[in-house]
Amino acid sequence: MSKKRLLSIAATLGVAVVGAAAALLPMTASNAAEACVGAYNNSAVYTGGMRASYNSHNWTAKWWTQGETPSTGGSGVWADNGSCGGGTTPPPTGGNCNYPNWVAGQYYAAGAIVRYTNGQYYQASHENPGYDPVISTWYWSPYTCTGGGTTPPPGGGGSGGFPVSEAQFNQMFPSRIGFYSYAGLIDAIKKYPAFTTTGSDTVKKQEAAAFLANVNHESGGLVYVEEINQANWPLYCDRSQPYGCPAGQSAYHGRGPIQLSWNFNYKAAGDALGIDLLNNPDRVKNESSVAYQTAVWYWMTQRGPGTMTPHDAMVNGRGFGETIRSINGSLECNGGNPAQVQSRVDAYNRFAGILGVSPGGNLYC
Repeated sequence: MSKKRLLSIAATLGVAVVGAAAALLPMTASNAAEACVGAYNNSAVYTGGMRASYNSHNWTAKWWTQGETPSTGGSGVWADNGSCGGGTTPPPTGGNCNYPNWVAGQYYAAGAIVRYTNGQYYQASHENPGYDPVISTWYWSPYTCTGGGTTPPPGGGGSGGFPVSEAQFNQMFPSRIGFYSYAGLIDAIKKYPAFTTTGSDTVKKQEAAAFLANVNHESGGLVYVEEINQANWPLYCDRSQPYGCPAGQSAYHGRGPIQLSWNFNYKAAGDALGIDLLNNPDRVKNESSVAYQTAVWYWMTQRGPGTMTPHDAMVNGRGFGETIRSINGSLECNGGNPAQVQSRVDAYNRFAGILGVSPGGNLYC
């Protein structure tokens, strides 16, 4: 049973951030002379091939991204096209008020625009680690925009019926990497409309907190995307399957917020989601929405070593402990690893507190 579950044992030991720093492209005369394209907007969504200027360089997005400032590091989503003329175009003023809520302690690049708790908007004059816009006026300037934004005030619900706002999400994951964006999660949950929308408001929030608490444990706080121990990578190819391992012996190691592993799991998840993950498993580490989709797929459809899906455990009152059993079974439950269980429970209690809901009973397995 443990072989066929989604999570690899090695995933509990550590995973690695996807993507080493991308190689800096050589700057040519034509690159240096190129005009700067539109300025990077921290709240905008960029898909593969879209361009933006930042710090007097033009950049091209390799895949879907939001909230990850152009650089040659991070998840590697940005390709540096070289210097551009005319400097970086500042973000436009007077646009629609559709900017994320300010989160204390979250890094902001120069030019980032946020909605403060007083309902007003501010633009970062200088990069800062989440200083208060009203107090730290050297780092922030008032920003004028028109029209109503779609971002809910802090403490409210989130997008698409998801009971976690972006501000609450950022509070839960203060160290998350840009790859694991809130927008990527919101896009992913469209695949399963019953996810966090079943039952009372209390149950909906409890399910959201339970899902995110398990994700927090498996990904180190939405920091890690790939299994770190590469020596284990060749171990997840089951050649007895009729479709084999077309992407290679080592292609089916753990990826994503609930470490998808084994060729048969990539096949099953891909078939359910309408994505060819058997032949293209790297989509889980390269596309934020796809990574989240695999986690929601498991949560909604797979029992793993347990007796029910994690979704059913929460909406049917079996409690958070039963979600742990469905994810990692005897490896953690029934005294298998009480420290790991406690780590998950601690995160669940903290997230339930952020959402203002009781965690309920049956927290342990």
